[in-house]
Amino acid sequence: MANTQFQAISNAFHKLTLALKSCKTITEIHQFHCYMIKTSLTNVPFTLSKLLAASIFDMNYASTIFTCIQNPNLFMYNTMLRGYSVSNSSNKALPIFNKLRNSGNGLDPFSFIAVMKACGRSFEVGFGRGVHGIVVKSGNRFFVDLNNTILQFYCVCGRIDDARKVFDECPERNDLVSWNILMGGCVLVSDYSFVFDLFLKRGCSGIRASVATTLSLLSAAGDIGSFVLGKSLHGYCIKIGFCCNLNVVTALIDMYAKTGCIYLARKVFDGVVEKDVVLWNCLIKNYARSCLVEEAVALLQSMRQEGVKPNSSTLVGLLSVYSASGSMQGVRYVTSLIEEEKLELDVILGTALVDVYAKCGFLDEAMEIFERMENKDVKSWTAVISGHGIHGQAINAISLFNRMENEGFRPNEITFLAILTACSHGGLVTEGVEFFKRMVQEHGFSPWVEHYGCLIDLLGRAGMLHEAFELIKSLPIKGDATSWRTLLSACRVHGDVKLGECVKDVLSNFYTPHPTDSLLISGTYAAAGRISDLTRMQEMKQTNVTLDNYRVPETEGESMVKELSMKLGEGKNEPSKLKQAEAVEAGEGDIPSYTIYMVEL
Repeated sequence: MANTQFQAISNAFHKLTLALKSCKTITEIHQFHCYMIKTSLTNVPFTLSKLLAASIFDMNYASTIFTCIQNPNLFMYNTMLRGYSVSNSSNKALPIFNKLRNSGNGLDPFSFIAVMKACGRSFEVGFGRGVHGIVVKSGNRFFVDLNNTILQFYCVCGRIDDARKVFDECPERNDLVSWNILMGGCVLVSDYSFVFDLFLKRGCSGIRASVATTLSLLSAAGDIGSFVLGKSLHGYCIKIGFCCNLNVVTALIDMYAKTGCIYLARKVFDGVVEKDVVLWNCLIKNYARSCLVEEAVALLQSMRQEGVKPNSSTLVGLLSVYSASGSMQGVRYVTSLIEEEKLELDVILGTALVDVYAKCGFLDEAMEIFERMENKDVKSWTAVISGHGIHGQAINAISLFNRMENEGFRPNEITFLAILTACSHGGLVTEGVEFFKRMVQEHGFSPWVEHYGCLIDLLGRAGMLHEAFELIKSLPIKGDATSWRTLLSACRVHGDVKLGECVKDVLSNFYTPHPTDSLLISGTYAAAGRISDLTRMQEMKQTNVTLDNYRVPETEGESMVKELSMKLGEGKNEPSKLKQAEAVEAGEGDIPSYTIYMVEL
C-alpha cells in the first residue's frame, strides 16, 4: 500500500515537472503558479523549487516567488544566483549570496560559480576577491569548473596578474579551457606578447590547439595590425582544418579588416557558401568601421535579398558610423529597418539608438526609445543621462540619475562622469560637488582625471577660479594639461588676467606647448580690455616669436557633421548680425553691450 502511494506521488511530481518544462511564456508560468496555490502545492519544497527554476527568465517574478518562501533551501538560493548571474541585474546576486551565507544552508561549488559569474558581469572586483577568499578557505578551489570561473572573473575585470596566479595554481594545467580563458583575457587587456607565449607553452605541453585558441590568436593579430602574423595564422587554420568553422572564418574577416586589407576580408567572405547572420554582421561592421558606408548599406541589402534577417548587431555597426558623421538621415533609415524587420529593442540596440538620438539633440525621440526598452542596463541609463547633460538639460539629467538608482541600478564611473558633465554644463555647482562626494564616499570609486576635469570646469563656469586653481594643485593624481587649459579657458571667459598668466606659465614650464595656450591667454587679455597686450602678441607673431618660443602652427579644422544648415537673424524684428556689424563699421547704429576684440594670431 505504501509503495503504491509513493509511486502515485512520484508520478504526480513527474507530471508536474514536465508541465513546468513545457511553459514557454511568463503568462503560462503565472497560470501554473495559480494552479499550485489552489492545490496547496506551494507548501511542497520540491514543486516550489521547480517553479522557481522555471521562472528565472523573468527575474522580477522569480524574485517575488523567492521573497514569499519562508525557509529557502540551498537549491532555491543557487537557482536565484544562477538566474541573476546571466541577467542584466547581475549585481542583485550579491545580497542573495550574503543571505545564503547567513542562512545555515552551507555553500557548494555551484553557489560559488554563480556568484563569481555575477561579479564578472557587474565588475564587482572587491566582492569577487572576497568570494575567492571564501573558496580557498572552504577547500573548493580544486573543483575545475569553479577554478575556471574564478579565472574568467579576473580576466573579464582586467586583473591579468591575479588571473595568472590562479592559472599557476590550477590543479590540472592540462585543462584546455583554462588556457583558452587566460589567452582570451590577455587579448582583452592587449597583452599580446603573453598571448603568443601561452600559445607556444601550450604547444610544448602537448595540448592541441582548439577553435577558441585560434580565435584569441586571430584577435590578437588584428588588434596589433600585423598582416604578416595574421596571414601566417590563416595558413595555420587551413593546415589544421579550422577554415570550415564559421567562427574562425568570422575572425579571419575581422583580422584582415583590422590590418587594413578589407579587400581580403571580402575575398574570405565571398568564399563561404552558406553564410550565417554573424558572418554578414562582421563584414558590415568592418565596412562601417572603415567609413565605407555605401558598401555597408549595399551589403545589408544583399543580406536581406538572400533571406538572412538582420539582427540588432547588424544595425549597431551602421549606427556607429552614422553617429560619428551626424547623419540623421542614416539614423532614421536604421530606425525604419528596425520597424520593418520588427526587431526587439534589446539592451545593445536600444542603447545605441538612445545614444545617437541624444547626441544629435533629438532628446524627445531618445526618451521615447528609452521608455520602450523592456530591459535596460547601466549603459542605457548613462547614454540618456549623458545626452541630456551635453545639451544643457542638467535638471532632467539629475532626475534620470535619481530614477536609475531608485530602480536598483548602480552607477559606474562613466555614469558619474556623465552627471558631472551635466552639472558643469548647467552651472549647478552645489549638485556637482555633491555628486563628486557621493561617487567617492558612497560608491568607493577613485576619481579619474576626467572627473576632476569636470569639477574644474564646473567651478570655472561658475566663476570660482581660485577654488579651481587650488583643486588642481591638491589633486592626488597629477593634473594633466587639459585641466590647466580648462582653467585658462575659464580665465578668458571671466577676464581674470592675473590667474590666466599664472596658469599659462604652468603650461609653458611643465607641459608640451600647444597653439591653444596662446589663443586662450590672448582671449583673456581681450576679455579684460588689455588691448596693449593684444597688440604686443600681434607684433610677436609678425616677428615669428610667441609666448611659447615657437611658431604657432595653423591647424586645419575638419567637421564631422555631414550637412549643416545655418540661418542667422531671420526674425522679423531682429536685424541680422551681419547687417548690424556693417552698420557699426560705417559709424551708424548702436554698438552692442558686449565687446569683441578680433585679433589675428
